[in-house]
Amino acid sequence: MKAILIILMTLGFYMNGICQEKEKSKAEKLLEELAVNSCKCIDSIEVYNKSKDDIAKEISKCIDNQNSAYQLGVQLANITDSLNNNDIKNGEKKVNIYMNTDKDSQEHKEYYYEMESYLMKNCKSIINKIAASEKQSSKSVSKNPKAFEMYSKGLDEIEKENYKTALEFFEKALKIDPIFAFAWDNIGICYRKLGEYDKAIGAYNKSLEVDPTGLLPLQNIAIVYQYKKEYKKAIKAYEKLAEIDKYNPEVYYGIGQIYSVYLKEYEKGLDNMCKAYNLYVEQKSPYRSDAEEIISMIHTEMKKEGKEEKFNEILKLNKISSK
Repeated sequence: MKAILIILMTLGFYMNGICQEKEKSKAEKLLEELAVNSCKCIDSIEVYNKSKDDIAKEISKCIDNQNSAYQLGVQLANITDSLNNNDIKNGEKKVNIYMNTDKDSQEHKEYYYEMESYLMKNCKSIINKIAASEKQSSKSVSKNPKAFEMYSKGLDEIEKENYKTALEFFEKALKIDPIFAFAWDNIGICYRKLGEYDKAIGAYNKSLEVDPTGLLPLQNIAIVYQYKKEYKKAIKAYEKLAEIDKYNPEVYYGIGQIYSVYLKEYEKGLDNMCKAYNLYVEQKSPYRSDAEEIISMIHTEMKKEGKEEKFNEILKLNKISSK
C-alpha cells in the first residue's frame, strides 16, 4: 500500500489557498462544532481489555461519523466566492457540490486528517484513549475484589493527576495481591510522572517479572530511558518490544524520534518514522499526525544539509509518496 504524506505537499484546503480568509473562518467554525461531537463520541469509548489497535479503530469511527458533514459544510461555505456571472442564468445560481465518500480517496483523507489533527490538539479524551491499553493476560488483573477496588481507586486518582495518592492505592492493591501486573504498571506511570525515573523502571521490571510479555512496561521503560537521556538504552528497550510486537508503531516512532530529535541522525530517524507513519495510517491511529510533524522537521533539516534527494529516496523505499 502506498501512503500519501499530506503534510509535505500542503494539500489541505487550508494550506493550498483554495479558501479565502472569510471562508476559512466559516470552515474553522464548522470544524470546531463537529469536533465537539467527535470528542464526545471518543470520550464514551471503553478501553478496558482492548488493544491499542481496537481503540484506534473506534476513535476512527467517531471521526468518520462527522466527516461527511464536514465535507459538505466546507463545500457550502466556499460557494459564495466560487460563483461568477457565468453561473447565473434566469435569476438562478448554479453550483456544483462534490463529495467523495470513498474512504481511500485523497479528498476524504484530507478532510478526515484535518479533523483528526484538530482533535489531537483540542480534545483531551483522544489523548487519554489512545494512550490507554489494558489488554490483559491471566496475570494482568487481580481476582481479589479488595485488591481490584484499591486499583480502581488508584486509577481515579491518576485521572485527577494525584499521583502520590494514586501510588498509595496501587501499593495497597499489591499488598493484597503481589502479582497484580497492572498495579505495577501504574506504579511505574506514577513514578514517571513524579520524575522518579529509577523507581519507575523498577516498577516496570516488577511487572515484567509477573508477565514477561507485558507491552505497557516494555514501552514505558524505553520512554523513561529517553527522559534520563540514555538514548542507546532506550533504543534497545524499543527493540526488545519489537521482538514481542513487531507491528507496534510506537517502536519505530520512539526509535525515529531518538535518532532525529536527540541524536541528529536524520536518515535513521526518517526511515523509522516512515515505518511508524505507515503503521499509524494502517491502524487508523491519530498519532499519524505526530509522525507527520517529525517527518516534516526531518525534511527541513535534511534540506539544509543538501540531502533532499536522500530524503525522497527514503520516502520512496517506504512506499510513501510526496506527490
